[in-house]
Formats: sequence, C-alpha cells, structure tokens
Amino acid sequence: MAISLSAAVLVAVPLGIAAARRPRWGHVILGLVGIVQTIPSLALFVFMIPLLGIGGPPAVAALFLYSLLPIVRNTHAGLTGVRAEVRESAEVLGLSANARLRLVELPLAARSILAGIKTSAVLNVGTATLAALIGAGGYGQPILTGIRLDDLGLILQGAVPAAALALLVQGLFELIEPLVVPRGLRLK
Repeated sequence: MAISLSAAVLVAVPLGIAAARRPRWGHVILGLVGIVQTIPSLALFVFMIPLLGIGGPPAVAALFLYSLLPIVRNTHAGLTGVRAEVRESAEVLGLSANARLRLVELPLAARSILAGIKTSAVLNVGTATLAALIGAGGYGQPILTGIRLDDLGLILQGAVPAAALALLVQGLFELIEPLVVPRGLRLK
C-alpha cells in the first residue's frame, strides 16, 4: 500500500497541476483517471495478472491506479480554487509561473491536496484486502479463508486489523496536516 500510494503521489500531483494549468488537457486527464476508478477493483486486479503475474506486483499496480483519481482531482480543485486576485498579485510582484506555483498556489492548495492523498490512503487499505484474491496475501487472506470456512473469528482476524490500519492512516494524516498546511490556512 505504501509503495502504490507513494508512486501515485509522485504521478498524480503533477497530473493535477497540469490539469489545472491546461484546462483542455485537464478534462482529458480527469476523464482518464475517472475511467480507471469506474473499473471494479477485483476486475482491475485480474486485468493486471496477465501483465505482471500473480502476487504483489499486480496488487501494487492496481492500488496505484486506484489512488490516482482522488489525488489528481483534489490537486486540480485546490489549484483552480486559488482566487484570481491572489494569482494576479503574485504576478504583479514579478514571480515567474513556477515561483507562483511553488510559493503561492501549492501552499494555498495544500489542504485540498493532502485531503486527496488521505482519501487515497484510506481507500487503499480497504482495497488492499482484495489483493489476497490474486495471491498478494495481507489482511485479506484470513478474511477470504474465513469466508470459505464460514468462520467469523477468522474473518475478524483480517477485518479488525485492516480497520485499525485505516484508522491509523487517518490519524497519521491528521498529524501530518499541520506540517504541510501553512499556519494561516489551518482551520481552528
């Protein structure tokens, strides 16, 4: 999950920036990542098997693809939500387009971008349990075995830690937010 989310952040944030800066391309980018999101998770895991085999690699690839939409969409929304007056003020100060992005727009969009990353991370925890169906193991393995054996205790051995991990990920992002979002933009 960490590998797929890290890769998704490295790809999705630049895609969100490109979508915000180039509206025509933005529709295409948002449409493509939206299409990927509409593929059922189990089907996407299965589609990855002929390309990457059984086990971890197809699971990482599928989780990566599922992580893209929330991050791209929130990056796009955060950047397009920066008021025109703020952009114009930065331009009048003589900041280049890259400096405006780095010093003004990204800090103002940081809360939205982080929300997209957090959403992807929490969704990945739940979706990763399905990766056991393609031999990737993890918390999904006891869930699947418990379903086959009709053993609630075994199902809970996988479900409870997966739910706890999702809550832990949510809590970690709550701790990270003050470090990423500028102090003046934090909600009280």
